[in-house]
Amino acid sequence: MNYKSIEISVVPRLLNFKSLVIVAAFFWAFPSQVFSQSNIETVLTSVEKNNRSLAADRQFWEAKKLEYKTGLTLPNPTVQGQYLFGSPAAAGDQTDIFIVQPFDFPTTYKKRRELAAEQGAISTSEIAARRREVLQEAKLVCLEMVWRNKLATQYERRKSDLEKLRSDFQTKLDRGDGNILDVNKTRLQLLEINQLQQENAVELQKLQTHLIELNGGEALIFQDTIYPPLPEIATFEQVEKAYEAADPQRQTLEQERRIAEKQLELSRTWQLPKFEAGYHYQGILGQRFSGIHAGMTLPIWEQKHRAEAQQAQVLFADLQLQSHLNEHFFEIKELYERQAALKKSLDEYRSAIASVSNVALLDKALRLGEITVIEYFLETSFYQNALLHFLKTEHEYHAAVSELMQYRL
Repeated sequence: MNYKSIEISVVPRLLNFKSLVIVAAFFWAFPSQVFSQSNIETVLTSVEKNNRSLAADRQFWEAKKLEYKTGLTLPNPTVQGQYLFGSPAAAGDQTDIFIVQPFDFPTTYKKRRELAAEQGAISTSEIAARRREVLQEAKLVCLEMVWRNKLATQYERRKSDLEKLRSDFQTKLDRGDGNILDVNKTRLQLLEINQLQQENAVELQKLQTHLIELNGGEALIFQDTIYPPLPEIATFEQVEKAYEAADPQRQTLEQERRIAEKQLELSRTWQLPKFEAGYHYQGILGQRFSGIHAGMTLPIWEQKHRAEAQQAQVLFADLQLQSHLNEHFFEIKELYERQAALKKSLDEYRSAIASVSNVALLDKALRLGEITVIEYFLETSFYQNALLHFLKTEHEYHAAVSELMQYRL
């Protein structure tokens, strides 16, 4: 027996109000879509402010910037002294004092400063990447909580209907008009819905705890039953271009390539000589000598193959970037196609649910004896399953859109 036949045989006088009944049933199933307001953005603002991982990440990169600046100045000067006793005594004693300042070829310091600037700049994209990762995780938690809050509302309504039905059956049984089997069937249905409620409550508690963890341990309650407004999905080419432009991982890889190029430029300066200059004092037999000390280190053996190694590093960084761009293109394509498929499935579910009879019609058919209790539970199970699949698909669609549009975070 299908829903349409029930509607015709039981309540023909309601046919003129069919459209009104369907609309009412849809709003009964999804009232939160009309009356609730989302505060996911408030949650994300709080998480960005309180998340311990983001705070640690920012502090880490502040320390790294200072580390990169270390070594940009001249090396420490060297002060040496020696006192030599002469033998025989007539030879006299000898005193020597050296003050020496070593330094690299002057252009080396310029290259080091440029390299340090590029190394410090990578912190921007790294911090942005970690921020997006944390906020996206928090948003997905919120979206799942919206779904499970919707489930909780739906389970509670179904439980209320079943309790009323059980009460009616029990009343009939007490009057001698009912059937104990009908009461037992309703009790089994209540047992199942109670189990689903408990499982959903456990999952909600896990999500709530995880959200507090992401919020740095600060109390944060999220009870929304509505999803945030969906952004307009442009063409794949537009989305892919915008995603890549805002991709912090791509920016990091590009920055790493620039760092490798600066390191290559610096390695070429290592082929230039190093110098040292200073002061030398000598005293012997009452005579004193003082003057300038100068020296030069020739780069003959120590830096061999250093430039070739850095050239290979530049090639490696470039290949990494190209590999990421290739993988990212197909990752975005997969996300785009997934959200499109889920949207189509969601629209089909929405249309199907709006076209079938609702629980109120089945209740009336049961009261008038047009269907048995088994048929009632069978028909309502079809409707309830479709409703639950709709809610799940709705959540999956919003999660897929969130993944696709995370570059806006």
